[in-house]
Amino acid sequence: MPVAVTSELPAGAPVGAEYAGRLGERLLALVGQEEAELSVLLVGDHRMQELNRRYRGKDRPTNVLSFPMTMAEAGPLPPGLTVLGDVVISLDTATREARRLGVTVHQRVRDLFIHGLVHLLGLDHERSEKEAAAMAAREEELAARLQQEARRKTMPYLAVNVDHVATVRQARGTTEPDPILAAGICELAGAQGIVVHLREDRRHIQDRDVRLLRQTVKTKLNLEMAATQEIVALAIEVHPDMVTLVPEKRHELTTEGGLNVTGQKKKLKEAVGWLAEAGIPVSLFVDPDERQVLAAQEVGATFVELHTGRFCDAVEEGAREEELELVARAAERAREIGLRVNAGHGLNYRNASRIAALEPVEELSIGHAIIARAVLVGLDQAVREMLALIAGARVG
Repeated sequence: MPVAVTSELPAGAPVGAEYAGRLGERLLALVGQEEAELSVLLVGDHRMQELNRRYRGKDRPTNVLSFPMTMAEAGPLPPGLTVLGDVVISLDTATREARRLGVTVHQRVRDLFIHGLVHLLGLDHERSEKEAAAMAAREEELAARLQQEARRKTMPYLAVNVDHVATVRQARGTTEPDPILAAGICELAGAQGIVVHLREDRRHIQDRDVRLLRQTVKTKLNLEMAATQEIVALAIEVHPDMVTLVPEKRHELTTEGGLNVTGQKKKLKEAVGWLAEAGIPVSLFVDPDERQVLAAQEVGATFVELHTGRFCDAVEEGAREEELELVARAAERAREIGLRVNAGHGLNYRNASRIAALEPVEELSIGHAIIARAVLVGLDQAVREMLALIAGARVG
């Protein structure tokens, strides 16, 4: 394998060997070295300090070290094979730097990986100011190309939740505004999916709405629901494009947290099984917690939708960055074990781009912010504004 990753980190570390391996393969492809061999070592500060002291005479940890492998050092190699060398990254230092810079740990590791690889390719910022400038430019170029690649391949979709249109309708007990018409406007504006939550108490979306939406939605219909026999049976009858199982409390204004999958495995596995047998993919709405993500896989889910409420509600910058890191870590972990990743709850025009920038996230589910904005600028414009924010999230 061209990229060999060794991790000396404890179990549950925020960045694992799988992420480093994928990143290494993508970078080798970008620099035209797909067949080259590259070794990556993920360590903590103690191990990094030992290496830095031994090889550079500096008795302190650093963020990244590179060890080029010359042909003489490598010995005879098969024709056409290049051994670039080793990149060592301290996750402890990367984590501290990520907090200071206001980025996720995965993003910081990416930047350090690029820095180490550019060293292996022959540039060294310590030799001269001119070479330092050339190295910085090369790193910026590779980072930009990675982001462009992510945008082309995994630009997240926008799924608009039209529950609040039905909430206004039900407040007066009339037929307007119509969530079916609203869904059509959202699709015409560019939304790639429609979301509705059929609650047990039918406080907003009604059974008839779901049936009509199934007949009219041209993109993707995602039905949020509790894992009750009655609503599972209705979902099997209507056959939405996807079901998202969510927790539900009678008196809550909106869904207040993720499913406790670890505590309801038997019940959820049964519901997922019924829906899967009917050919309906199932997503579980979970908090950004590795235990819940792993449990979602165990019960047979295809997706997880990561609950972004704590990130959106955080007031202090430090707390907000910590919550963002939890979402990023859960998203990467879900992808590593084969789950697809969506995200939602509390996202608005100020914070959605931060979640959209996370590469594993395929879809954002946004309702309240778009409907609230629509009161002022119209639904078509509100959807287009959100799409523009998402489109720019993985650029530059």
